[in-house]
Amino acid sequence: MIKAKIDDLAIFGAAPAFQRKLHVGCPNIGRRESFFRRLNDLLDKRLLTNNGPLVQEFEEGIARLTGARHCIAMCNATTGLEIAARALELKGEVIVPSFTFIATVHSLKWQEITPVFCDIDPATHNIDPKKAEALITPRTTGILGVHLWGRPCNIEALAEIADRYKLKLFFDAAHAFGCSFKRRMIGNFGEAEVLSFHATKFLNTFEGGAVLTNNDILAKKIRLMKNFGFVGYDRVAYIGENGKMSEVSAAMGLSGLEAMDDFVAANTLNYKEYVKGLSGLPGVSMVRYDESEKCNFQYIVLEIDEEFGHIDRDSLMNVLWSENILARRYFYPGCHRQEPYRSDPLWEGLKLPETEKISERVILLPTGTNINPDDARIICQIIRLAIEHACVVRERLAKMSDAEKQQFGTY
Repeated sequence: MIKAKIDDLAIFGAAPAFQRKLHVGCPNIGRRESFFRRLNDLLDKRLLTNNGPLVQEFEEGIARLTGARHCIAMCNATTGLEIAARALELKGEVIVPSFTFIATVHSLKWQEITPVFCDIDPATHNIDPKKAEALITPRTTGILGVHLWGRPCNIEALAEIADRYKLKLFFDAAHAFGCSFKRRMIGNFGEAEVLSFHATKFLNTFEGGAVLTNNDILAKKIRLMKNFGFVGYDRVAYIGENGKMSEVSAAMGLSGLEAMDDFVAANTLNYKEYVKGLSGLPGVSMVRYDESEKCNFQYIVLEIDEEFGHIDRDSLMNVLWSENILARRYFYPGCHRQEPYRSDPLWEGLKLPETEKISERVILLPTGTNINPDDARIICQIIRLAIEHACVVRERLAKMSDAEKQQFGTY
């Protein structure tokens, strides 16, 4: 539904712009016919897990696409991070950004590695290499970078620091499958890079992940560790856990790989519509991608600056939610301000100014194959109306009763 004037907004009693709810990270569905063909085949063969042929085919496809020497499929990316850290023999302290999904940090803490929270570069939202270097102590054994929004970290600066201080460098590349850095695909940097194929990612295996590495010895260790340390049928040679991807997950991943170009094309069209629709809007800056590089365009990320737009991020969220546009504030309020970290004396009172500022301003909008550029255009119109009439919108939100907020489904 087109929203042309302020009275058309749902918070003033109009019908929502969308009858269906538009989610951030709504799953993309690949080639259904090939998925069901593979599903029937694996059921007929009764090969459900334990490094079956579909998992092997999926690993080969990911390795071929990225150019990485080894792809080890995992049940999820969190397990991939845990196993990678264990295989790298990390201990003591590992430097990690706070502006990331909590699993990045939990994967370290779960193994009794102390996460050392680093602030970000406000221009990229990625870990700031200079600030990371300043955090190195005799107990530091590694740096875990995060390629946020699919935009690679300053890999070269981090690699130089890691090399100079003899640290292990690896990456949470959950957002960055199909992306490149200086024409080289993500999956080829550091000791290892960990992908996510969770349902919310642009290519999914229902649940899943993978570790990519060009290190033959590390790859062998990770393969052992993800399967209880088994070598052969009944001999255990190493400590391990169950990190295996199932065959049905691999079937979903393969059907997604077949449709991957379609997913990227849909994301790209939506991204360009958002860029056009939000250009020049005061108080709104959109995270832009380097279109000379490979990119999946899977996130539409805005920063809302109340000083210039006269509306804060959470108020804009309420406007959007009332229209069934379920925008999200990602990584709020920063991992260092989540439990168990914020109340631990080790991190209590920790201030990360850039992380805290960005976490108060970032908002993500729907994209993917569940919406189209016309939908994106309507979302942009709503944001424009809210900002152009910011004072009136703020007054209305302030006067809304709890019952009205529940009725409108506001955030």
